[in-house]
Amino acid sequence: MKNNLPLIFNVVLGVAVIVLFILTFSKSSGNEQKKHVESTDSICTTKLPVAYINTDSLLLGYQFAKDANEALIKEQENSRLTINTKARQLQNEMGEFQRKLENNAFLSRQRAEDEQTRLMKKQQDLQDLDARLTQELMQKQQKMSEQLRDTINLVLKSYNADHKYQLILSNTSNDNILYADEAYDITGDVIALLNKRWSLKK
Repeated sequence: MKNNLPLIFNVVLGVAVIVLFILTFSKSSGNEQKKHVESTDSICTTKLPVAYINTDSLLLGYQFAKDANEALIKEQENSRLTINTKARQLQNEMGEFQRKLENNAFLSRQRAEDEQTRLMKKQQDLQDLDARLTQELMQKQQKMSEQLRDTINLVLKSYNADHKYQLILSNTSNDNILYADEAYDITGDVIALLNKRWSLKK
């Protein structure tokens, strides 16, 4: 029995070491899992580096967009007034020509043909004027859109230098983003910066 005592002692000691090792490993693994869960939780609660701008609100709030749009509307109204006035004058002249023709008021066939040619040329000139004014308006609208885009991009670069967004989306009438937390909406900040920049330029 005495001879077996050291052997039993070694076995018990070995089992104790194994149990201690298992307990230590289990505790360490639990801590790692806990850290992973905490890390995962912190990722879930951290705000993503993404933002969006409500384009409709931006266009309604940005003073340059409102001023440019108002200028375009006035120019369109003036163009329409010019065309309508000239069209009315031409209509009156054509009516007068028709009355003269029906009443044989022209002294010769040649005079009637000359008057008809003049009125047809006037009608063509009016159509050309309408097309030119429409083209000019389209070019001005395109130029305004380019200026608008350039100023917004410039301000966004400046704004994002501090905020470090990875992605800034444009949302028009909820077409692009079906749902987003308002915390990701930077429209108000961008409008304020755009208006500040525009007021310094005026």
